[in-house]
Amino acid sequence: MSTASDALLDLDDLPRPMRMLPGLKRCDRIQLHRLRPDSALYAEKHALLQSGWHALAVPGFEEEPVLQTVRELVGLGEHEPGPIALLIEEDLAVLDGPSASLPWLSICTPSHWAPEEKLGLDWAAAHAPVADNQALIAAQRQLVALCTNGQCWQRSVYTLSPSDRYDQHPHRSPRTPWPDLHGDKLAAQTWLRVERQGFFPVRGRPGQAVFSIRLQIERLDHSARTAERSGALFEWLSSMSEAVAHYKGLSNVRPALMAWLTERSR
Repeated sequence: MSTASDALLDLDDLPRPMRMLPGLKRCDRIQLHRLRPDSALYAEKHALLQSGWHALAVPGFEEEPVLQTVRELVGLGEHEPGPIALLIEEDLAVLDGPSASLPWLSICTPSHWAPEEKLGLDWAAAHAPVADNQALIAAQRQLVALCTNGQCWQRSVYTLSPSDRYDQHPHRSPRTPWPDLHGDKLAAQTWLRVERQGFFPVRGRPGQAVFSIRLQIERLDHSARTAERSGALFEWLSSMSEAVAHYKGLSNVRPALMAWLTERSR
């Protein structure tokens, strides 16, 4: 969860109007974050590993260069052993440039998608279920080449959920139904989910990039605590196509949320 001092809602990267576009920005480096053992995210990840979860890889994939790259980036020493999923906040995957595929996935907290169904797929197949995905699919070759060119890239993805659970794997955590509430009561049971996504090169493996996903969550009434922030969220939510709203599970609740945001933005 975020604290009162965190700026989880970044008005500069909240897409307005909301469109399913890559939105990649060049950066000098991707920052990874140590996972606090006293956090709710750690508790969920730890329980998942205890149940037998493990990273997924296509046959023959060598994960050691990936793990070493990540450990060096986050500053983990040899005295800090253990599964990488319990050492950093981010979920991780590998994008392979030549095949445009995902040969390795260490995803504990997906947002309503199943990592095991994406393993080994190419970019287009992996994004086939995404609503309004025409631009993403059409730009497959250019996007994969960009993300695996040895530079660092970042983007943010926003959505809303009636659940504060990090792991929303469809088989482990079916969608929570939206409560039949309005106004402040609805906002108090609505959570902003923000994925800070990054791409950075795997050391010693030209054409391969690590795809990192840092998931953060906070209550909507905290995210919309000023008129400016409420207005920005209204613009984002109201500009979604109906296909995207349906894909994100927001179709039925969107009018009530927009009405609340309108009142807050005055």
